[in-house]
Amino acid sequence: MLSDVAVDQREKAYALLKADADKILQLIKVQIDNLTMPQCPLYEEVLDTQMFGLSREINFATRLNLITEEEGKELLDNLEKQLNVLHEASQRS
Repeated sequence: MLSDVAVDQREKAYALLKADADKILQLIKVQIDNLTMPQCPLYEEVLDTQMFGLSREINFATRLNLITEEEGKELLDNLEKQLNVLHEASQRS
């Protein structure tokens, strides 16, 4: 029973972190769609602040053993890859 609870908590923690990463991606998409150029200081500030916040959340969840370091790194890496694709697409437009 205890291990089921632990697994459930780990799954919830990962799902919440994934949802936060998705929100960051959506926020950046909205900025790009509304003609805020990636070179704009506001764009960079929002991105830096959001990424820092997510990395702190991941660090906290890792320290609580709710996710592994590898899972946290994978979340950040995937988000960075998606953001790079978005940035490159905006440069071609």
